[in-house]
Amino acid sequence: MSFIELENVTKSFDGTTVLKNLNIKIDEGKVLGILGRSGSGKSVLINMLRGMKDYRPDEGSIKYTVAVCSSCFRVEAPSYDGKECGCGCDFQVQTVDFWNCDRLMFAAIKRRISIMLQRTFALYEDDTVIDNVLKSIEGHEDEESTYMAIEILDMAQMTHRITHIARDLSGGEKQRVVLARQIAKEPMIFLADEPTGTLDPKTAEAIHDALIEGVVDQGTTMIITSHWPEVMKKLSNQVIWLEKGEIVEEGDPETVVQKFMDQVPLPEKTEEFKAGGPIVQMEDVKKHYYSIERGVIKAVDGVSLTVDEGEIFGVVGLSGGGKTTLSRILYGLTDPSSGMIEIRLGDQWIDMTEKGPFGRGRVKPYLGILHQEYSLYPHRNVLGNLTEAISLDLPAEFAKMKAEYVLNAVGFDENYASTILKKYPDELSGGERHRVAIAQVLIKEPNVVILDEPTGTMDPMTRVQVTDSIHKAREELNQTFLIISHDMDFVLHVCDRAALMRGGKILKEGRPADIVEDLNPTEKEKMLKED
Repeated sequence: MSFIELENVTKSFDGTTVLKNLNIKIDEGKVLGILGRSGSGKSVLINMLRGMKDYRPDEGSIKYTVAVCSSCFRVEAPSYDGKECGCGCDFQVQTVDFWNCDRLMFAAIKRRISIMLQRTFALYEDDTVIDNVLKSIEGHEDEESTYMAIEILDMAQMTHRITHIARDLSGGEKQRVVLARQIAKEPMIFLADEPTGTLDPKTAEAIHDALIEGVVDQGTTMIITSHWPEVMKKLSNQVIWLEKGEIVEEGDPETVVQKFMDQVPLPEKTEEFKAGGPIVQMEDVKKHYYSIERGVIKAVDGVSLTVDEGEIFGVVGLSGGGKTTLSRILYGLTDPSSGMIEIRLGDQWIDMTEKGPFGRGRVKPYLGILHQEYSLYPHRNVLGNLTEAISLDLPAEFAKMKAEYVLNAVGFDENYASTILKKYPDELSGGERHRVAIAQVLIKEPNVVILDEPTGTMDPMTRVQVTDSIHKAREELNQTFLIISHDMDFVLHVCDRAALMRGGKILKEGRPADIVEDLNPTEKEKMLKED
């Protein structure tokens, strides 16, 4: 008897079929891995299994075989059949048509499913790390709950931040707390949609280990999507490969992953680019924070950096190393504690530490930035997000042409680029939203483009397309790129030079291959995914 069974599931949005006639069976305690390019339907399937609003199947059914307590209506996995519930009654197994059952049963099942969504840091920002986890534990007031929270945070490798306020954490640290919160709910089903897509390999490995210890080893059934082949091999018992909403291959992880990777082309080889003179200069830049609990936090600690015009420069490092803070300082979103930051505009150097229209306000229109925690305007379609929403006032037909051009540049084929203009962000996959966000930056044709983790949620095919599009934008528009990334393979393919950042400092600067050579064997294993 299967725990979860999908029968002929089909789903469309605005006449576009995103899932087509899916038939899947998942046994209790097993891990199903879902591979697929951006837009293949992975996230739609995850949201449908969770019971999220607007994701009801158009056709077919999702059936959960669960053990139900008729007294308190608690729901558990089918292996609880005949066991005694905490209220004193016994569990009895039954098969439930999830999307067509009564509201009480629907809510009872939904409460027993935990979910981690890509690029979503759903935390109580003003609470401490441990309080965030405690709030996920049923009856969290007692001492036993505190010990449980500490144990889970130890599993997620976050005990060193246990008393820190959530908003002060790095992106990777926030994701580990999100994981701890979801494990603390002790779910019967764990759904993970690209849980490590935006993280550096070291942090990702910590989360993978926590998923194994806190989910897989506990016998919890899990469905996980990822574009990292290693995740499928390490965590899954079975894998399906989705393409345009259909299953094109299913079976053991090794076989399916290999067939999927065989479809990924290598990036186009480009001629060595000759950069112009300096366009960005930073000298002894520092950003120190002060906290009663933590003392002095040296997020950026004496960084000196020069980026040449037309160059694609990478800043590489693990989560919490200061990369994002450095990018925010360069863009003018965060004031440095000290140091010099200048950007050349025409023949003049502008002081980015000087506020107002004659300082950084003069340069801002010529800078573009994609934040790690980017967002699109939910009530505007893609065309609106690429034009009116960012104050790009163009004649209607020209706006459409320009939008289609930039969408094509970030990996959408010409036909789909035209179709996607009318879609809204919630109708796109996570990877598609990511590419639209990059297009939103590029469409204004800035002189300097800052991309913070630009490949975070992308499948291998899309990563190649983005690599090629960055080279294309540099050649056609003479744009300069500063790329913040933990993805050494991406940096090797796309960047001319790179700097290794750790603990707020630049440790080494040079060609990307030189940076790799400077890593010790353990670091190479954690930061590189290619042989």
